[in-house]
Amino acid sequence: MPGELKPLGADKKRYKAFFFERFLVNSRERKQARFERRCEKRSEHKKAFATHYDSFANVANMDNLYTAFLKSRRGVSWKASVQHYEAHALSNIAETYRKLRAGESVQSGFVSFDVHERGRCRHIKSVHISERVVQKCLCDQVLVPLLSRSLIYDNGASLRGKGVHFALQRVKTHLARFYRSNGFSNNGYVLSIDFSKYFDTIRHDILLKILHQHIHDPDILALCETFVTVFGNNRSLGLGSQISQICAIAYPNRLDHYIKEKLRIQYYGRYMDDLYVIHQDKQYLCHCLDKIKSICNDLGIIINVKKTRIESLSHGFIFLQGRYSLLKTGKILCLPRQQSTRRIARKIKKMVKVGLPGKDIYESYQSWRNTFRRRFNAYYTVRRMDYLYNKTIFKGD
Repeated sequence: MPGELKPLGADKKRYKAFFFERFLVNSRERKQARFERRCEKRSEHKKAFATHYDSFANVANMDNLYTAFLKSRRGVSWKASVQHYEAHALSNIAETYRKLRAGESVQSGFVSFDVHERGRCRHIKSVHISERVVQKCLCDQVLVPLLSRSLIYDNGASLRGKGVHFALQRVKTHLARFYRSNGFSNNGYVLSIDFSKYFDTIRHDILLKILHQHIHDPDILALCETFVTVFGNNRSLGLGSQISQICAIAYPNRLDHYIKEKLRIQYYGRYMDDLYVIHQDKQYLCHCLDKIKSICNDLGIIINVKKTRIESLSHGFIFLQGRYSLLKTGKILCLPRQQSTRRIARKIKKMVKVGLPGKDIYESYQSWRNTFRRRFNAYYTVRRMDYLYNKTIFKGD
């Protein structure tokens, strides 16, 4: 009959397949178009951000230099050199501004001294207040904004809003999240790595290449190069220089991104030269260690073999002078190292023997005590130290 509908049969399947394929093509095209628009918007935002900070005018600026001086004098305003500089602050800053605009050197040498800390002798090269002002301005106005954008979130050293407390909180957060994601079990391992003489092994040529990737202003690059190469020998950065701190933070950034993005390690953190990697598979951590060693060799970083180990989470691992353990119940136990308690005990006895005022001894002990109570599960350790402190101070009464 002329008005009778005929079944589509195979044509119906063919039409469905055609429309479904067309839908997939359109969907892929829309996603690709959205991705390209996002990339274009990110690149424009990145260029605008770099244009604002990647400028030598931010450093050679009287207002920024004076603000840097006010920040540089904090905590050291009692020094004679700082007071002398402050007495003629405007003329000194004007002279620094003139040297920067003329391309003259603003370096004034180092004040070298040794600091004995925890059985180690650290050689410090501190810069004069006039150079410290320039470095402070350079870091705050250029280096920190440009270099920090590429750093991972779990890199917690010497940045605003971060520090030791931030790094310790991230360790606890990673352990708690690992416990939940691992089926409420503490069956896992941690790879802890320490860099040996980290500041002394940083290569200048690699560091300058990293700076060239983020900075394009030739005047800023020339100024950074003078502050980096002044330490000589094509390697090593000084411990008393602010520019050394931000450069040391950004130097292993390639390693951080490789661990996070290529090795797919979710629970990873680094504080300067100490890092940890948490995973449930011990063999995979051995594989990660081989990859990390390869990248460190390319960067010239030496791994401390004695302090690099793979341990179970129940046994615990050492990070920033504390031993962290994940118990079966999910509780995170953070215990102090015995060396720290022994050190403060010897320090109290020496201060009493030398005859320091009781107020100075009390403030030093309370500083240690409050730090311990805030960071560690050390109730009984603090009680024992309180008993030792009272016994040592009031033994003559």
